[in-house]
Amino acid sequence: MTKGSAFRGEMMEVMGPIVGPRMLLARMAIQDCKSIFSEEIPRATKKRLADHNSGRLLLEKCLDKWGLPLDSLEVLRTEHRAPYLSWINGVWRNEPLPGISIGHCQKWAVCAIIEPGYWIGIDAEQKEREIQTNAFDMMAKGDELNFLIENSKMAIETWTAKEAVQKSEKLGMHLNPRDINLVEYNVESFIHDDLMVSVSWRKAGSKPKTAEDDLLDATAEAMRQNPEFTVGCKTVKNNL
Repeated sequence: MTKGSAFRGEMMEVMGPIVGPRMLLARMAIQDCKSIFSEEIPRATKKRLADHNSGRLLLEKCLDKWGLPLDSLEVLRTEHRAPYLSWINGVWRNEPLPGISIGHCQKWAVCAIIEPGYWIGIDAEQKEREIQTNAFDMMAKGDELNFLIENSKMAIETWTAKEAVQKSEKLGMHLNPRDINLVEYNVESFIHDDLMVSVSWRKAGSKPKTAEDDLLDATAEAMRQNPEFTVGCKTVKNNL
């Protein structure tokens, strides 16, 4: 375990590393805190707010360690509510950004960042947590289900691995865990102190469009339709 530097008085622990694309994996104790990336969650319980804010603060720490300008970034969500990074409207930057994933388990928030061009998912649970055998058919079927019934100690690793895949595919529970064949994905599981941690990654898919993307597309279309279309202010040569 490698400990990160202090940031607003809290500490994060860097986990891993995993062989593959450049990644940063970290965890931080869940606590009462705030982040510049925190969302408004009406009627949320104190525990729900602590989970959410701790995950977003950990993301903030990870992005700072990665070397990105925090004041130029925001966290948006896809149609399936998967979080992703975007440049704030008005910054007018189009450099590709890292993929991100956040998770929570009991007292820990976990976060993963991966180099641009990839999507990533992270999930963690207490390594000693037991899953009741009558719940196995919610995450497995066929031969895999029979294997878990005979090898129940593998259940927590299988569960976290499948949740990591759901996140890396940006589908969440829209991807049925029973339909996930782990051998078909990049997924690694490891133990970090008291946690079973699973990480999955894949080549990035299409990025959701921003308002600035829509404006640029509209401008490009206007230029195609009208060769005399111009953008920006007019200047008089003698006034330059």
